[in-house]
Amino acid sequence: MSGPRLGLPRTVIVLSLVSLLNDAASEMITPLLPLFLTVTLGAGPAVVGLVEGVAEATASLLKILSGRLADRGWRHKALVLGGYTVSNVCRPLIGLAHSWLWVLALRFLDRIGKGIRTAPRDALIAHTTPPQLLGRAFGLHRALDNAGAVIGPLLAFGLLQQQLSLQQIFLCSAVPGGLVLCLLAFGLPEPSRPAPLHPPPLQWRRLDPALQGLILAGGLLAFATTPEVFLILWARGRGLEIVWIPLLWAAASLVKTPLSMLGGELSDHLGRLPVLIGGWGLRVGILILMAIAGDGPGLTWVLFLAFAGSLALTEGAERALIGDCAPGPIKATAFGLFHMTVGLAALPGALLFGSLWQWWGAASAFTFSASVTAVAASLLIWLASRRHPR
Repeated sequence: MSGPRLGLPRTVIVLSLVSLLNDAASEMITPLLPLFLTVTLGAGPAVVGLVEGVAEATASLLKILSGRLADRGWRHKALVLGGYTVSNVCRPLIGLAHSWLWVLALRFLDRIGKGIRTAPRDALIAHTTPPQLLGRAFGLHRALDNAGAVIGPLLAFGLLQQQLSLQQIFLCSAVPGGLVLCLLAFGLPEPSRPAPLHPPPLQWRRLDPALQGLILAGGLLAFATTPEVFLILWARGRGLEIVWIPLLWAAASLVKTPLSMLGGELSDHLGRLPVLIGGWGLRVGILILMAIAGDGPGLTWVLFLAFAGSLALTEGAERALIGDCAPGPIKATAFGLFHMTVGLAALPGALLFGSLWQWWGAASAFTFSASVTAVAASLLIWLASRRHPR
């Protein structure tokens, strides 16, 4: 894989490799975190939802701020490096936590780092990539991000086989995290495009209708989301042994890797909206099946992997649509607005999903998620129909 062969700039390649390493570090922890909270620390499903919801909401508030700072002339590389540094210093320390409150605090700091880096990183990709290749660029980025999510659980599985505790595995995630910081510091070029010092204000009514629709629909999807930690609890409740959880997680990311690239490429050729609506519609059907499916390890694997694939198909198209529709002087701010909306909706969504699960069962939670996802897809179709940008 090289930049010239793909037609993509060095910045995209480096940031994609950074995401691969960072997700390897993060996903050594993520599939084991709900088990650490519920089994080791004795927390309930509602607490799991609280931890994940607060973590995502924290990141969301900073995403629009960091995007605005990038548009106002702050160095994109400095913001990206700073964000990854905060995450990769705090995340491994979860291995030292002795209560779920400590886990909540460290996840809070981890997500602060994500909030700082996300919008400037996406804006760097959009600024340095030719418009006709935006889907490919974001598809590659998401593909390598998902490839890292294959490596991380496999590392965790290998360490579990060596009889390491969950806490020790969390501490070991510092190794790939350190490689992330080295690659950013020495491999990421400074952008040649100067950012305006006084970008125009972000006015909702002046945004492209398709961008408005994506932001609102993205918020609804986040509110209706099925948090990944609950997918782990769902699989565990269907009889999957703990030792197989990292492998299931790795398999899901392995499915995501080619589908992220495929979805981005398709959006370059077929248009962003058909890919988004198709992927979201597929997600609705799989959520319904997860609500009504009977027991069985084979079916558990199939539905888990199918749901992962439906998520991956739309990742590149979502970001490419923002790159298409957002004006250049406020591109980072627009990415920040999208990510902020998604993150703010994640907290009440995760709390509601966890509460529905705890009080009325998993089937009710999955049915709710499917219903609101369908509404979100309809909203995007309605708003984007006012002006289709591609």
